[in-house]
Amino acid sequence: MNSFIEELKWRGLFADMMPGTDEQLNKEVTTAYIGFDPTADSLHIGSLIQIKILAHFQQHGHKPIALVGGATGMIGDPSGKSAERNLLDEETLLHYVDCLKNQLSKFLNFDGNEPNKAELVNNYDWMKNISFLDFAKNIGKNITVNYMMAKDSVKKRFSGDGGADGMSFTEFTYQLIQGYDFLHLYQNNNVKLQMGGSDQWGNITTGTELIRRKAQGEAFALTVPLITKADGSKFGKSESGENYWLDKKKTSPYKFYQFWLNATDDDAERFIKFYTFLGREEIETLIEEHKTAPHERKLQKKLAEEVTVWVHGKEEYEKALKASEILFGRSTAEDLVSLDEETFLEVFDGVPQKEIAKSDVLGINIVDLLSEKSGFLKSKSEAQREIKGNSISINKQKVNDTFTANETDLIDGKFLLLQKGKKSYFIVKVI
Repeated sequence: MNSFIEELKWRGLFADMMPGTDEQLNKEVTTAYIGFDPTADSLHIGSLIQIKILAHFQQHGHKPIALVGGATGMIGDPSGKSAERNLLDEETLLHYVDCLKNQLSKFLNFDGNEPNKAELVNNYDWMKNISFLDFAKNIGKNITVNYMMAKDSVKKRFSGDGGADGMSFTEFTYQLIQGYDFLHLYQNNNVKLQMGGSDQWGNITTGTELIRRKAQGEAFALTVPLITKADGSKFGKSESGENYWLDKKKTSPYKFYQFWLNATDDDAERFIKFYTFLGREEIETLIEEHKTAPHERKLQKKLAEEVTVWVHGKEEYEKALKASEILFGRSTAEDLVSLDEETFLEVFDGVPQKEIAKSDVLGINIVDLLSEKSGFLKSKSEAQREIKGNSISINKQKVNDTFTANETDLIDGKFLLLQKGKKSYFIVKVI
């Protein structure tokens, strides 16, 4: 068996392939592509598997192409959808395409003179000058409506599984346009394989059929499973339905790190195979170590580290780790003070907050600050009692009744964290 396919199989990332795919990969350095539709100015973690597949493909000596769908993005893929996507205007779409190109270039090796260096393409470049009549005459006549109707993504929408509105002609043409992408890349870039999620099987095989009929050539398909959590629920969204984005401006590295750190044991065991480049032996050892001491959460910590470093880099991972450890008391006051505003507020999400003038915070006696200035404690006597009982901390450091805050105590130059006991927090925002 080809080493790339073997890698996918032990990682649980193999769903299906066309006959002959294995032989093709063993025969020669093969060029394959995966498409990414530009529906936003960033990819989210739902795209990480596709990026990972391309990266594995390149590591096994083959040539990956990442296609950003400037043309197909105008239509919207009906696969797995129950309703038609809102169409984007051209200016917005082209902006999204540029953003995705920049993002994808971080994950694959596009440099050097190696024959398998990665490429980025945009299907808008070859679709923009094709007229509807030319497309209908030269491409549409090669695929029958019966063939297109037989695809699961189409049948489900027409059978009522996708709502009462069925499918527009625009969406119906999607598989033909994606098929044409494969034909174009086969003829111009020597692409012989398209890969994607298992919901893409129908679209991909339309491409192989078009290549067979139009170019009398042979091309192949390989799909990976759609990722869900172990309990069957949707992967990659927060409880409130928000996406976790790969762009740190949309999802902070701290929040991104926390997503992986909070994986259940069952999910962590699957995800560490899916989302890291760790070898089989190391992963199996980690799984065994985790089973003997699950409370230490070794799997989750290693998973969170590997994926955060891969997506955001080591420096952002270390910041996220420090921020994460603040809640558990394993960090210094310097770690806390060095946090940026966004990360600090995410770490202490939901903690009561009050804006206070700088003159009422800096240089003020701690008893007054805790009570009448902030309202954190009800009275001066309560403040004095709690300080005497050694239960008051400022920025996670215990203080006595002589403490006064100064400029260097402010987190990101504007916050002070008050704390009573282990779990009662209050944020002072200095204005």
